[in-house]
Amino acid sequence: MQDEINERMVQQGTQVGMKVIALSVRAGKMTGEALKKAMLEFLNGNKTVQGEQTIAQLMKQNTGLTNIEVTDGNIKSFERTAKKYGIDFALKKDATQSPPKYLVFFKARDVDVMTAAFKEYSAKEMVKSKKPSIRKTLAKALAKVRGQKQRERAKTKDRGQEL
Repeated sequence: MQDEINERMVQQGTQVGMKVIALSVRAGKMTGEALKKAMLEFLNGNKTVQGEQTIAQLMKQNTGLTNIEVTDGNIKSFERTAKKYGIDFALKKDATQSPPKYLVFFKARDVDVMTAAFKEYSAKEMVKSKKPSIRKTLAKALAKVRGQKQRERAKTKDRGQEL
């Protein structure tokens, strides 16, 4: 239905930037006030948070929570992988231990998805750890250049004119 409306708008030369929504309301008598209330409820009620959340926001979704313990200090980079898989999660830092551990809380129904995402994240981290550091390579190259004997440069200007 929205496609038909958009086509009509294009044919009439009006702007297509508008969005059409379908709103269904049960009411004995549909008044302007009832429609206004339904629209406000629709606009205010659809604020679902996705991705990284607080633990309280995850608990409000009425699903069981599960967690994984992680010791990696760069756990924030996990967020990109979790976003790719559409996982709602919360990070909690346990600073009582040294080094600090992180707990990743997620919905219990997302266990399989979380496992797949975590495997992908771990594989990426392993590849990163095996790559040589660019800074170390650059430092070695600079040390090698500094150790080489520098040649002397002679500045002579010969213009071809002799007196």
